[in-house]
Amino acid sequence: MITDIEDYFVHGCGRCERFATPDCSTRIWVDGLRDLRRLCRGAGLSESLKWGHPCFLRGDRNIAIIGAFQKDFRLTFFNAALMKDPENVLEKPGPNTRYPCLIRFSKKEQVAAMALIVQSYLAEAITYADAGVRPPITDVTFDLPDELVDAFAADPELAAAFEALTPGRRRSYVINLSSAKKSETRLARIDRFRDKIFSGKGVNER
Repeated sequence: MITDIEDYFVHGCGRCERFATPDCSTRIWVDGLRDLRRLCRGAGLSESLKWGHPCFLRGDRNIAIIGAFQKDFRLTFFNAALMKDPENVLEKPGPNTRYPCLIRFSKKEQVAAMALIVQSYLAEAITYADAGVRPPITDVTFDLPDELVDAFAADPELAAAFEALTPGRRRSYVINLSSAKKSETRLARIDRFRDKIFSGKGVNER
């Protein structure tokens, strides 16, 4: 992945083989992404590179992150459970997501057209950050795959590390493992995920 945030707007995030090619999603949507960047900076947010993407912060609190795909580009809000979404523009990135958290753009001109909405949503998120407000932590239970239950029985430390994860991170492992059709695939994944679980990370975190 890239280590310089300016490279994102020139070459891309560096996470796939389309990096620094005309097919890179960032290059396709670079004008719209730059407009989003200006709105986030104009809201008084600082900028950092996280997971290969520009992330915008208030103090040490993540507020939003921008990203590009082949068919659209997005502004995704952290702590989406707090967002009121009066304009009904927030979408869920996938069926397993609990809260709508992103604004999706399919044309670069949409950023300018929605600038006031984006600014108001950023201002709302900043208000929560300044007040120290965080989403309520809910106790979420999951139907664990049998292989994971057996792994926890054999390794209580792994079980404790898993329970210490946030509900969202636990959910990411359950979804990933449940998607595997074969038991041996689930076992291999559990072995591969072990270090991540002990590190307090979710499936897709590095």
